[in-house]
Parts: sequence; structure tokens; C-alpha cells
Amino acid sequence: MTLELIIFIASILFGAVIFWRESQGNGVYRFFNKMMNSKELQMQATDKKGFVYQQSFLLRLVFITALFLIGIVITRFLIPIDLATISLFASMIFGTLVGTYVAGFIFKSSTIIDEQSESLEDKFQDVIEKGKDFIQDIKAKEPVAEEKAQEEIEKPKEQEKSARERLKDKGLL
Repeated sequence: MTLELIIFIASILFGAVIFWRESQGNGVYRFFNKMMNSKELQMQATDKKGFVYQQSFLLRLVFITALFLIGIVITRFLIPIDLATISLFASMIFGTLVGTYVAGFIFKSSTIIDEQSESLEDKFQDVIEKGKDFIQDIKAKEPVAEEKAQEEIEKPKEQEKSARERLKDKGLL
């Protein structure tokens, strides 16, 4: 169980490294593309697609599985000990897939943060200025509710006539 866990964590890191490497340059994928396709079907020079970079889930799964199959076959011939079991094989594939998606999430979030950093700084400065204005307002003058309450206390109410007296004045009583 510990060997599988160690291999799983290592394969996550391996997936992140593969994703990062292909995001920097896709020379191996471009080589196989030129070798397999005719001139009309070859990828454009500006295309960044690689084996795992900008690929759909199924193609990533196929390419990673093929990579590990080749690795296991080579391992079986070089080392006659039965190290490459099915559970290790499955954990390597799954870990590498998870690693590619984690790396994609990290790269995408870092680009979004870089794009939004200037607007975040401006928003932060606006919040600081509004906070300073609010504190100045609190320090400078009394709140409006206190002023209204003091005015009501200072004004004595005029003696109003009762309802009976008003009716008498109108001649209704």
C-alpha cells in the first residue's frame, strides 16, 4: 500500500512536469505530427497542442497509457522481478492524469491573477480611500440622527388643541 501511495504522488508530480514541459514547447508532438500526417494535414506553426497540453480527456488517457505501457514493457525486460503490477500501473496512469489537470488549473489561475492584478490593486486603493473618507466623516461631525434628536429635545411642543376644542371651534359641538 505504501509503494502504491508513493508512486501515486510521484505520478502526480510527473503529470505536472509533463504538462509544464509541453506548455513550453511541443517538439516531440510536432515531430510525430510531421511523421504521421501529410503536408496539408500537419499542424500549424502557431499551434501549441501537445500530447497532454490542450488535449481532451480521452486523448490524454490514451497517450499517458501508451507511455506507461512502453515503460512497463521496457522495465519487464530489464528487470526480471515482477514490479509492474496492474494496481501500480493504474495508480501511475490516474496520478499522471490528475497531475496534468492540477497543473492546468494552476497555470490558468496564475494567468487570470496576472491579468486581474492591476484592477485588483486599483480596487484595493479605492476601498482604502473610501475607508479613510468614512473615518473622517465619523470624526468630523456628529451623526445625523443625533442632530435630529437634539433638535426635537430643544424645541418645546406647542400646546395643541384637543379634538373636542377643535370640533367646538368648527361649530360641530
